[in-house]
Amino acid sequence: MNIAPNSYSRTRKRLLAAAASVAVAGVIGVGALTSGTSPVLADAVRVEAPQVQGFADVVERVSPAVVSVKVKAKIQPTADDGSDDQDGFDNLPNNPQLRRFFKEFRGFGDQGGQNDEGHRRFGHRDRSNDQPRPVAQGSGFFISEDGYLVTNNHVVEEGTAFTVVTNDGKELDAKLVGTDPRTDLAVLKVEGGGKFTYVDFADDSKVRVGDWVVAVGNPFGLGGTVTAGIVSARGRDIGAGPYDDFLQIDASVNRGNSGGPTFNLNGQVVGINTAIFSPSGGSVGIAFDIPASTAKQVVEDLMKSGAVQRGWLGVEIQPVTSDIAESLGLKSNNGALVSSAQDDGPGKKAGITAGDVITQVEGKDVASPKELARLIGAYSPGKSVDVTVWRDGKSQTIKVDLGKLPASDKQASNDQQQQPAAPAKPDTLADLGLTVTKSENGKGLVVTDVDPESAAADRGIQPGDIITAVNSNEVNGTDDVTKAMTDAVKSGRKAVLMQISRDNNNRFVALPVAKG
Repeated sequence: MNIAPNSYSRTRKRLLAAAASVAVAGVIGVGALTSGTSPVLADAVRVEAPQVQGFADVVERVSPAVVSVKVKAKIQPTADDGSDDQDGFDNLPNNPQLRRFFKEFRGFGDQGGQNDEGHRRFGHRDRSNDQPRPVAQGSGFFISEDGYLVTNNHVVEEGTAFTVVTNDGKELDAKLVGTDPRTDLAVLKVEGGGKFTYVDFADDSKVRVGDWVVAVGNPFGLGGTVTAGIVSARGRDIGAGPYDDFLQIDASVNRGNSGGPTFNLNGQVVGINTAIFSPSGGSVGIAFDIPASTAKQVVEDLMKSGAVQRGWLGVEIQPVTSDIAESLGLKSNNGALVSSAQDDGPGKKAGITAGDVITQVEGKDVASPKELARLIGAYSPGKSVDVTVWRDGKSQTIKVDLGKLPASDKQASNDQQQQPAAPAKPDTLADLGLTVTKSENGKGLVVTDVDPESAAADRGIQPGDIITAVNSNEVNGTDDVTKAMTDAVKSGRKAVLMQISRDNNNRFVALPVAKG
């Protein structure tokens, strides 16, 4: 194939230019390798995770309001008759080194002299000074700008001198304003004035199980420590007192956290740390808080008068079981069954009697005896309240002027112990598994024997108990019991309600009846 000279020349020039370009690129590449410049590498792995809200902002704002509480008290020295043999160590093993150790180091922290070896020695005379000693420490938090703060009663109850340590390390003297052992709350007031960062109580009715919370306090004396968790449960009754209604949280709470606050994410106090479930001695993730609603009311009373005045109904109560509800014709086992009404109590004066089931107070439903105690305790003495009771198969409302709750939790006295009469002519209530006899005064039936396989035995009836009434009707003989059982069957009920007296205390027991 023939190629024109001009065409050949142009082709040759293009090939030479391409070769020159490759040569230049090769030179540049070699220069890059030999110049020491690092090669371009791929980026490290990085995941853009969703942003999770933390607690730092809340902690930063509330921490200045939380304090450590140090409690001191004067310790009474043991009797000193001047004899070295009466050191209180008579029960120690007869080991000279062990005895010397305890004698030299007892009362560690007091002022004392030195023994021949140069060790500090604290004898009875050294301990006779009246300087307060540390006896407890806990946590607390300011609730007002002028220095009122809240803690637990069990933190301060043995104390005579109180010091609070603020978040920035300042130590301030405080005085005890008032305590309420029934709710384990106490109020202190920092002396000397000043303005303090303080926090407010939340509306704990809006607290839900699963909400995030932050506990701030002084565990093990470490100072300001923050732990976080969730609300695990509400309305816990741990047997601490008549007003148990605790929040359960799983934030780590330990010794020294007592009296410290638990905050919601808005920086409001939802509860006050007061107890932990601790089979191991430390936190296992179950802690209990006094709810803000309870604390707020108690604290206000303590700040005003140094004590809490609670209303008093003057009745002894017990839970309504399913059997008891069945025997009374109630649709549920809510309420509080009155086992007895005190002679001098406002309840009896208003007409409340044993066998009544209190279902409402001022229109608020009563779920349990604990709920009744809280509702009545929330009113001031002298307050007139409407109490709804279930009696004789229907509801009725009784107006009661509440009294003042006695200082003692015991609201009825046992002046004498009732002694069951000797079983002169035993009779049987075969369907109930009971053997009974008339009491000496002719009122009631004394139980002399209980069939161990019977429902009566299962429900705790025992010899010596006195059956005083069945379905609110007085019992003077076995015929009264039989009639009550027959009437219950006719009305379609599966149980009868027996009023039992034991050691001057009344309670109610529901026993099933056989139909037909």
